Amino acid sequence: MYLFLAFLLVPIIEIALFIQVGGLIGLWPTLAIVVVTAVIGTALVRTQGRMALANLQRSFADLDDPTEPLAHGAMILLSGVLLLTPGFFTDAVGFALLIPGVRVAVFRYLKSKVQITQFQMGTGTQFRGGPNPSGDDVIDGEYTEVQPRRDPSKPSKWVDGP
Repeated sequence: MYLFLAFLLVPIIEIALFIQVGGLIGLWPTLAIVVVTAVIGTALVRTQGRMALANLQRSFADLDDPTEPLAHGAMILLSGVLLLTPGFFTDAVGFALLIPGVRVAVFRYLKSKVQITQFQMGTGTQFRGGPNPSGDDVIDGEYTEVQPRRDPSKPSKWVDGP
């Protein structure tokens, strides 16, 4: 129902704003504003998107929870769509989503409304071993010890608790 209302109300709001602004400043300035906001918005989305991608990559490298960088990236993508959509209301919402403080507030609100009950990675199937087809019981291999980037005695930030 909310999606239906959005698809119904947003065009009505946009048409009303176009009529008001067009009547106030004229047709060509109104169209110029729409084009200029699309160009400026595209440039801002590009730079913000690069920063969001860098934050996401950093969270994966540090084994941090990637939820917030992913949400920021999704909101930046949504703001790009809204800024390319002609209209004053969609431009206002699109520019608002480019402000990091607004994105943080939206993320906190959405996070308070969502509860994760289970998280699982992979398919769960593992090799259990069994008879060796060659008949040998010796497996030859080489290895290199890799030092962890974080303290292994501390839990990952992906999980809660100790």
